Amino acid sequence: MELQNNFPHDGKVEWIGLRPERRARLEPVHSVEARKDRGLEGDHFSGKPGSKRQVTIVQHEHLAVVASLSGLGSVDPGMLRRNISISGINVLSLVDRRFRIGGAEFEGSGACHPCSRMEENLGRGGWNAMRGHGGITARVVASGHFSVGDPVADMGPAGTATAQSSES
Repeated sequence: MELQNNFPHDGKVEWIGLRPERRARLEPVHSVEARKDRGLEGDHFSGKPGSKRQVTIVQHEHLAVVASLSGLGSVDPGMLRRNISISGINVLSLVDRRFRIGGAEFEGSGACHPCSRMEENLGRGGWNAMRGHGGITARVVASGHFSVGDPVADMGPAGTATAQSSES
């Protein structure tokens, strides 16, 4: 559908976080290397080839909504257990699409639904506060480096190579 190809502008990376091990707290970083078919260097999920959930991405604008629904003054992106917080582009529109973050390329692989950890991190009702605001999962399709502040740009439907693609 033609409407799915129209984006008003690029988005922007607001936050990056890595989990050094399972159930560990996400540690914020300024920049990271995304590895093709692996995930983010230094993240607990990195190294699991073929996974559809190599990277998790949340809509930065939804942090205020989740905070409000949780009865909290604010929500740190790390509390939501997602790797990347992005503003300025609807992350749900990136499902089944190829997109670039800095020097890396990704394919949106699905919705990222809340887990039971939201009750621990956000308090009673945290799981329900996150429903519809959990963001997306993505696969790394071309290795590259990206940092907080880098642009996020749609590249077209998933499974398509583009002239600007640089598979690594």
